[in-house]
Amino acid sequence: MIDTLKQAVQEDVPVVTRISRSDDGSPFLILVSTLLSLRTKDETTDAVMQKLIERATTPQDILEIPLEELERMLYPVGFYRNKAAVLKTVSRTIIEQYGGIVPDTIEELLTIKGVGRKTANLVVTEAYGKPGICVDTHVHRISNRMGIVATRNPHETEEALRKTLPKEYWIIYNTLLVTFGRKTCKPISPLCSVCPLSHLCKKVGVTKHR
Repeated sequence: MIDTLKQAVQEDVPVVTRISRSDDGSPFLILVSTLLSLRTKDETTDAVMQKLIERATTPQDILEIPLEELERMLYPVGFYRNKAAVLKTVSRTIIEQYGGIVPDTIEELLTIKGVGRKTANLVVTEAYGKPGICVDTHVHRISNRMGIVATRNPHETEEALRKTLPKEYWIIYNTLLVTFGRKTCKPISPLCSVCPLSHLCKKVGVTKHR
């Protein structure tokens, strides 16, 4: 299944993964891109990140930018005002509690206000290459739709996948399913007719497809 997914999505990967593979892929910038990507299209996050990197690459850089200016820099990402405030809080916490270094464990990352479980998992996997399963709406939906898990929310999905998915696939699982979910296994009316995994899929909850 994993090999088939790799062929299906090819090099079309989420913005956070692209940042992690670039020369600018520091743990802090991976954290920032993850926070900005929430409820925002990848192309928008990518464009804003390129502008932001010209001014700020460290927590201290973020703190030195006036809040209103930072808000303008983050526009048009979704909830840009709220995210500007979150970046300030996160940056201050990283400096004051972690010496300016982004923590490399899920437990420590979750102590930072504004960092949720999805973000923590992405940072641990993309920035530090540690085993983790990042479960967003795509991963939760597709894993249940295919019958890999039978869960009610992303946290339950993460716990179930940790028990069933071989650890060697943990890091790449999110990257593959996010892209696959955007292109093929859509939330409403998935493209089952062109899906390379259709013969493996139980199509749980699918009432209409193309």
